[in-house]
Formats: sequence, C-alpha cells, structure tokens
Amino acid sequence: MRDRERALKRVLLAVASLLLLVLGTASPASAHAALRATDPEDGTVLQRAPRTLTLTYTESVGLLADSFRVFDPENHRLRTGQADHAPGRADTVRVPLPARMAKGTYVVAWRVVSADSHPVSGALTFSVGERTVTTAKAPGQVENGTTTSLYNMARYLAYLAVALVLGAAAFVAYCRPPERALLRPLFVVGTATLLVSTLALLLLRGPYEEGTAPELTSLGRTLTTRPGELLLARLTLLVLAVLFGLFLRRRPVPRPAAVTAGAVLAVALALTWSAAEHASAGIQVPLAIASTTLHLLATAAWLGGLAALLLTLRAPDVPPRVVTRFSRLALTSVTVLVVTGVYQSWRGLGTWQALTDTTYGRVLLAKLAAVAVLLGVAAWSRRWTGRLSKPVEMPMEAPVLQPAGGPALPPKPPAPEPGLPVRHLRRTVLAEAAVGVVVLVLTTLLTSTLPGRAAEEAATAETGIPAASVTTVPFTVGESGRGKVQITFDPGRAGSNSVQAVVYGANGALAAVPELRITMTLPAQRLGPLDTGITDRGGYWATNSFDLPIPGTWTMKVTVRVSDLDQVTVSRTVRVAR
Repeated sequence: MRDRERALKRVLLAVASLLLLVLGTASPASAHAALRATDPEDGTVLQRAPRTLTLTYTESVGLLADSFRVFDPENHRLRTGQADHAPGRADTVRVPLPARMAKGTYVVAWRVVSADSHPVSGALTFSVGERTVTTAKAPGQVENGTTTSLYNMARYLAYLAVALVLGAAAFVAYCRPPERALLRPLFVVGTATLLVSTLALLLLRGPYEEGTAPELTSLGRTLTTRPGELLLARLTLLVLAVLFGLFLRRRPVPRPAAVTAGAVLAVALALTWSAAEHASAGIQVPLAIASTTLHLLATAAWLGGLAALLLTLRAPDVPPRVVTRFSRLALTSVTVLVVTGVYQSWRGLGTWQALTDTTYGRVLLAKLAAVAVLLGVAAWSRRWTGRLSKPVEMPMEAPVLQPAGGPALPPKPPAPEPGLPVRHLRRTVLAEAAVGVVVLVLTTLLTSTLPGRAAEEAATAETGIPAASVTTVPFTVGESGRGKVQITFDPGRAGSNSVQAVVYGANGALAAVPELRITMTLPAQRLGPLDTGITDRGGYWATNSFDLPIPGTWTMKVTVRVSDLDQVTVSRTVRVAR
C-alpha cells in the first residue's frame, strides 16, 4: 500500500510539473480587452490624410510609454503626438498624426494594457490615396518568449501557493488537528513560494506589459500602475501574515481573535487577485469582485485543505472528528464554488453559444469536467470518512452482577472498528489532490483567456450591427514560403457580402502572389463549394459581391500560389450569422 501511495505521489508531482512547464511556455492567450472599432477603419482607403487615429476597445485600457507606432509605406516610423484617452472615455484612445502624409499604405502597431491587467496588442492598416505594397512590419505584436514564460509560470505558482497556504490555515482553524507539526512544511513551502512568485511577478510586470526582455528599469513605472500596486499590497500582506504567525507561536491569543485576524488577512489577500483579473472589468464589477473573492477562498479551503488532510493522515492516530470536520468544510466550499461559479460563467460567457464557440467556453467545459471527476472522487472519500466516524455495532453483553449483589454494571461500549480505513482514505484524498491540481491550472488558464462576452462585444459595433468577419489564415509552402492571408467578409452575414483578402509575407509586410482563390462550403447542408471569385486589385484581392445564401458554420478553403510550381490549400471554419 505504501508503494502505491509513493507511486501516486510521484505521478501527482510529475503531472503538476508538466502542466506548469507546458502552460508556462505556451504562447500567450488572448487578452481581455479587444479592439472594437478604429477611425480610420482597418484596410480602408482615404482620399485625404487623417489628422487623428482613434481606437476604441471593449473595456478601459492603460497606455504604455510606446503604445502606438505608425510606419509609412517606406517603413519609416512617423513622429506622432502623445497618445491619450478621449475626454470621459477610458476605452477610447486618440493618437495625433502628422499634418503631411504621403500617398500609400500605413501600418499601425499598438499595445495597451486591458483593465484586468493583461496586455493586448495588434496591428491595422489604412491607405491614403491608394493602396501600395508596403515593407512596414508590426513590431508591436511580438512577445518576448522568455518574459511571457517566466511571468506565466509565476502566476501559476502564485495560485497554487495561495491555495495551499489559505487552505491549510482554514484546516487548522476549523478541523483542529492534534498534530500540527506535520503541517509546518506546508506553511513554510507555500508561504516561501508565494513570496518568491509575487516578487517575480512584480519585477516582470513591466517587461510583460511592454513585451520586452526581463529587466529592472521599468519597476518604477510598474509601482504607479494598478497591477503593480496590487502586487505590492500582496507582498505587504504576506509579510504581515508571516509576522502574525510568528507572534501566535510565541504568545497565545484567544482563538476567536486569532481566527478573526486570520480571516481578515485571507480576504485581503484574495482581493489582490480578484481586483486584478476578470472581475475588475465588464459588468457588475462590485458583485463580480465579491464573487471572485469567495470563489478563490472556497477553492483554497477545499484544495489546500486536501493537502493539509493528506499530511495529517500520516499521523499514526487521527481522530475521526478531524476528518469529519473537513468533510463539512469541503461540502460548504463546494456549495460556494457552485453558486459563484455559475454567476462567473454567466458573466464571462454572455450566451450559451459562447460555451462551444469560444476558447473561454471550451476551457470552462474542461474545468467543469475536471470538477465533476473531483466531486466523484470526493464522494468516495466521504464514504471512507463515514467509516471512520461510525462505530461497528457489536452484540450487547449480558449485565454483570457485582459479587456483593450491587447494581448491574452497564454493558461495555462498542469497540471501534479494527484497522480503521485511514490508508484507503489517504489514497482517495491523494487522488482528489491530483485532480485538484488540474482544476486549479484550468482555473488559472481561464484568467488568461478572452471571455465570451468580451468576444461578442468585439464582434459587434456600437450600433448593434455585427461587424465584418475577419479571418487570418497562416500558410506554408515548402521550406521558406510562409505567410498569412487576412480575409474580410463584410458584413459577415447571410446574403450579399464584399470579400477582401490581403496577403502578408513572413516578415509581416504586404506580399504579392500570382494567384489566390477562396471557396466556401457548408457541410451541414451539402452546399458548395462556392467560389468567391476574388480578383487581383493591385496589392490586394477582392470582389464587391459574393452571396452566402444561408447562415451556419462554413468551411473556407484558401488556395495560395506563390510561384509557377508552389501552392498550398488551407481550410478554416467561419461562422456566418443571420
């Protein structure tokens, strides 16, 4: 049995390490602010040069020192005025442009910080007088892989550590295990990890926002931003928590006072997460922050408590009341998680369709599946918990008379069950912890994914009319022929549409190809392929009228020929609304 437990522990450690490595080194997820509209619009041709560039996002955004870069057709960076927010509009940014601008296509690279602290970047083009093949690149879209990986790993470690520390504290306060020395390594390792990861997040925050290599020169600016202030507050609270713990070890404090002070510190610590993530932007912000705080505390009480229970079960004699109390604590935590989780899912998704049509919805489904497995394992643990606290019914012994004829002695109480199933409970708790690591990772991943509601807002103009459907299709031909095609269907609904396609080379500049073909097929209705009939318009491909007869999920096939012999066909799915 011990060999099996050791093997399961090794598997748990390996799974946690692998998830941390994979998710830490993965490419950055979509940030939470999305570009809603631009003036001039992306890809338009203007008769005269604009005086101001205006970008509107789905939520308020913060500006960096170099948020906007504008490049002329010759790849020379233009001198623009200082970018600022429109009066009374934290979600709208204006960039003054030079008074004189030559004819041709201009590239705008932008990078801002969304209200929930995640950086978001992108690029757009507009032309003055006519479209030209430009050599301008979009450096604002490039992320520094080292900085992003380190920052993501620090985020996951911080979530894991706070769950361990707060959960272990809740376990000690409510379950009152007699052998608290067994939990000391959990507090020491968890607190140290949380301190180091928080300090790393503070130091990496500036480079993470700007997409640069790790360095310390931006720390001063970071401390003046809301994310930096929250990280600094988290460090301060952690130091206070450590001092409070050392004080409790030296001087006894009445239990109600100690529990109250600990609860205040725990809530304040959880607020440094909820005030910096999804809840800080969007609708119903105060309610969302309260819900997210409760969700994090309940997660910590359950998953961190599991780790504490696992260590406690290593003691030779564990009172059944400890396990029974944790069972009640876990049940309460699950109830809070369900209530707050339903609200946060509704707030993040917006519609049922977003559950399957968006990355946020699919990650949420994966989390729900993992939680269902976790609940199943927890139910099995509760079965063994009941076995621990329920004595075995034994036959009553006949009354024994005293030799002197005194009153009969009471029957002997039932003997406890021999061989309490602690080992079985330890194994199921370990399995719970393994699944809990997956749930915690998926929870953290959700905080890095564009919510479905924000995606819908980005796809809908302020007038309520669906915006044009834009799809980017990467392609590779041979060893060196790489690029992407940006395809726009306007208005992106069933009926007549204009189609516009722009080809970009591997360096991000506009590229000319001898042939480009786009066909549409609707497999569900066995309709197609329908050829869009796009033609070369001198630097881009387009058609003014192409009919998409019915809505649905269409398959778009893009054929790109880069030379007389080399061509490739790539498929993408495109959803066409009514």
